[in-house]
Amino acid sequence: MIRDQEIMDQLLGTVSRFVRERLVPNEVRVAEEDRVPDEIIHEMREMGLFGLSLPEEHGGLGLTMEEEVMVAFELGQTSPAFRSIMGTNNGIGGQGIVIDGTEEQKSHWLPKLASGEIIGSFALTEPNAGSDAASLRTSARLDGDDYVLNGTKRFITNAPRADIFTVMARTDPDNKGAGGISAFIVEAATPGLSLGKTDKKMGQQGSHTCDVIFEDCRVPAANIIGGVPGQGFKTAMKVLDRGRLHISAVCVGVAERLIRDSLNYASERVQFGKPIAEFQLVQAMLADSRTEAYAGHCMVIDAARQKDEGRNVSTEAACCKLFASEMVGRVADRAVQIHGGAGYVSDYAVERFYRDVRLFRIYEGTSQIQQLVIARNMLRELN
Repeated sequence: MIRDQEIMDQLLGTVSRFVRERLVPNEVRVAEEDRVPDEIIHEMREMGLFGLSLPEEHGGLGLTMEEEVMVAFELGQTSPAFRSIMGTNNGIGGQGIVIDGTEEQKSHWLPKLASGEIIGSFALTEPNAGSDAASLRTSARLDGDDYVLNGTKRFITNAPRADIFTVMARTDPDNKGAGGISAFIVEAATPGLSLGKTDKKMGQQGSHTCDVIFEDCRVPAANIIGGVPGQGFKTAMKVLDRGRLHISAVCVGVAERLIRDSLNYASERVQFGKPIAEFQLVQAMLADSRTEAYAGHCMVIDAARQKDEGRNVSTEAACCKLFASEMVGRVADRAVQIHGGAGYVSDYAVERFYRDVRLFRIYEGTSQIQQLVIARNMLRELN
């Protein structure tokens, strides 16, 4: 749902120029320094990018799902690290508060997240709880007006610079399922919260993850999202549809960037007396990539519109995440192939993107989890 096409066109034009003129020229710097420059983050704040999907009444832009994925198409045209720095505020780090938070929690935290004054992070995954999120072991024991948290979270995006965490912990030790889990807002400066070393990853330099460790970390009971224990896992599941559609759109954007780079290279690279773009086998790779990217684009837009109409898009969001993340991996592989030896060295962006896109098939639910979600929903609908 596009609320005002003229305003939306202006926003997309602004984001597109920012990507081309500021982000793309800094891609190599981010990869080499493993950090997004402070001046870039400041510009993102000024543009309102930290509040794209947060409510207008709390300082955000309040984008609809369709509007959000269209912006994500543009942000995907550059290194994923740029989007990641503000992605958790708009997504899993902020949406839990938007969807299930109390009015007090919303009015206190959302304006700070929307302005980029603080960075939010989402702490669900643990050393022994990833795809099986309901098996998490981090405990939250009630002690007076506080809960005492103990446990370790792993691979937590933006954790090294986060100001608040949405933490999933088990408040009911007798309930081993999802119903025993609550969601807490935990400030990074809380005594008993510490960080592990920053992970050294295959790709996505500039986007940082690390362990988040809780050792007798006291959190006020009032910091349970929504004020009701036992609803945390449901809160986590509610934010996933939006997060999966957003990541799917980013995958499409990256694919479009890779196709453009491949086409430009193939048009300039001469072999056997003519550009390799004139060879049919190279054309086949370009055509396959363009076809798949177009399919992904259509899927994401369709699912986003259905979500804006208020429909349950659990299946559609999982379909988009499965297809788009696998698709961009194939597009990246063809891009390296089209570049030949040049695609295997870091002088060209495709080498970096080839490593970067591998993560898309893992986070926000692995491809295999998406397959399970889709199949289980199909069987449920059959009955």
